Amino acid sequence: MKRTGTLSCHQSTCFKREKNLSKYSNSVYSSKKVCQSCMTLCDPMDCSTPGSSVHGDSPSKNTEGQDDRPKVGLGARGHRPYDKKKEEAPSLRPVPPPISGGGYRARPATATVGQKKVERKPPDADGCLHADPDLGVLCPTGCKLQDTLVRQERPIRKSIEDLRNTVDSVSRTSSSTFQYITLLKNMWKGRQNQVQDNENVVNEYSSHLEKHQLYIDETVKNNIPTKLRVLRSILENLRSKIQKLESDVSTQMEYCRTPCTVTCNIPVVSGKECEEIIRNGGETSEMYLIQPEDSSKPYRVYCDMKTEKGGWTVIQNRQDGSVDFGRKWDPYKQGFGNIATNAEGKKYCGVPGEYWLGNDRISQLTNMGPTKLLIEMEDWKGDKVTALYEGFTVQNEANKYQLSVSKYKGTAGNALIEGASQLVGENRTMTIHNSMFFSTYDRDNDGWKTTDPRKQCSKEDGGGWWYNRCHAANPNGRYYWGGAYTWDMAKHGTDDGVVWMNWQGSWYSMKKMSMKIRPYFPEQ
Repeated sequence: MKRTGTLSCHQSTCFKREKNLSKYSNSVYSSKKVCQSCMTLCDPMDCSTPGSSVHGDSPSKNTEGQDDRPKVGLGARGHRPYDKKKEEAPSLRPVPPPISGGGYRARPATATVGQKKVERKPPDADGCLHADPDLGVLCPTGCKLQDTLVRQERPIRKSIEDLRNTVDSVSRTSSSTFQYITLLKNMWKGRQNQVQDNENVVNEYSSHLEKHQLYIDETVKNNIPTKLRVLRSILENLRSKIQKLESDVSTQMEYCRTPCTVTCNIPVVSGKECEEIIRNGGETSEMYLIQPEDSSKPYRVYCDMKTEKGGWTVIQNRQDGSVDFGRKWDPYKQGFGNIATNAEGKKYCGVPGEYWLGNDRISQLTNMGPTKLLIEMEDWKGDKVTALYEGFTVQNEANKYQLSVSKYKGTAGNALIEGASQLVGENRTMTIHNSMFFSTYDRDNDGWKTTDPRKQCSKEDGGGWWYNRCHAANPNGRYYWGGAYTWDMAKHGTDDGVVWMNWQGSWYSMKKMSMKIRPYFPEQ
């Protein structure tokens, strides 16, 4: 028997008792029970476990528990062949007619293709249709809940969507706000640190200002008045000294209006030169008269009778810077300076002065025969050295007083023949004085060949000398007190002092330097 439109309580489908009884009076629903899930009358089989059959029958089996269904392993034939020789022919057995009458009602007609299917309407159970019409209706409680949910679903869904958008917007805004707040916190911390640092700096500067204020107050109130009083006393002292100096200058100017004269006795002994004077009996170092030739007038010289057995004629002497050696050609030709002065308490001129004997006289003396040249020098510490040349000759004016020296001996260094020992190669050659012509700033005969008239050794180095390009020795240069000097102290920014480079190098001016000549003779 087939059942239609019935569902198990597990599928939440049921019918009320009175309607089911009126519709299915001939069916199995003659006995009913209440379904616990929906509290309505249902078929007892409908409350069974899902998946059971309609009647609760299990598959058919024979009396021995074997399955009556044909086996899959049988062949294609449905009969068994018989052996005519051994078996009888099969025959049909008699059987009563089949049972007739009663049975099921006719099946409902199925809709054919192209025929409209008749829609089944399940009974109204105060519920609502299931999503699948074949599943019947929902329980009333579920239907009411569905109606309520359906009525509220759309506005609630829209509200939820709006709420979700609002939450997203608030989330984004909150994130941005959190970032701004974090940034503001960091900025606030930075400002606080900066304010703290500024306060520390202000406090530090305030303490410094207080210290300076105290120092200024103390200085203004105490130190400055004291120093002003000291300065006033110094100023008064300077004024008195200036007045005294002005008086001394006036006296000196009056004294210098008349020619300076030296009053001292000149020894009676004389000769052609100092060597002859010492041989004639002159023993003291002082000023003498010499006459190298009978045709020439006698002139005064200072004779050194003590150094190296005496007999030296001093042709140049530097000792205190009292005489300016930056002179023209004619003064160097004729000679200038003070030959000697009288010693204190003595009547003879025993103290040599600063002077240049004169190129004409030097040339005359050196051309009388073989002549030695002795150069003595002393630095500002008192150390002394010498340079001895056993051959020394100066030509006449027509030959520009050309220099010739030879046979060096001594401790000062051979500056005249070998040049400056600090230099090498061509630069050293430019400082050799031997064979050079005499030059003054108005008569340029040096070895510096240039078209610029300002480029003269004599003009830049402060005196007349046998300059090359320019010097290793500069005995007639400018006199500097203290020895060492710098380029900014020099008139032309050059090494223009009383220099002997082979001993003290450049930029050092000697305290004393003298040039003495004596005829050459074999020493015993």
